[in-house]
Amino acid sequence: MTTRMIILNGGSSSGKSGIVRCLQAVLPDQWLAFGCDSFVDALPARMRGADGGIVFAADGGVDVGADFRALETAWTEGIVAMARAGARIIVDDVFLGGPASRRRWEKALGDLDVLWVGVRCESAVAAGREVARGDRTPGMAAAQAHLVHEGVRYDLEVDTTRTESLECARAIAARVV
Repeated sequence: MTTRMIILNGGSSSGKSGIVRCLQAVLPDQWLAFGCDSFVDALPARMRGADGGIVFAADGGVDVGADFRALETAWTEGIVAMARAGARIIVDDVFLGGPASRRRWEKALGDLDVLWVGVRCESAVAAGREVARGDRTPGMAAAQAHLVHEGVRYDLEVDTTRTESLECARAIAARVV
């Protein structure tokens, strides 16, 4: 089968976005990229900090409600529809629900060929990147560094702690059929 999608899972500031940009540069063909940050940015302002929406806690925790999940399902199914229509897709996601997050994707994906990639980064390094970014709730990177990987299976794992995005992208590209 031909790989239609690459799904990257990693905590905040783990290096997923950098890997996605490098993948688009090194992969043959044209690959569209979609990230959970773009999805969150597309939400109506009234869903931030509200019951049913998404809440970023002061300690870096993230809670989501039913309205968020409903829109997330539509977003996921829309991305999968593009892949079914012939587009090749890279997704940058944060599996806050661990294996349940992967199952949500699997339900929408059906028989599509997907490469599942875990993007790891030591929490102290991710926390440093978080500070440098300046657009994240302090503590989010450390809170998510291990949590998002608990119980999740991957075809490939990369670690950006000491490995550059381009090298990680090349390792991923070597697995794409």
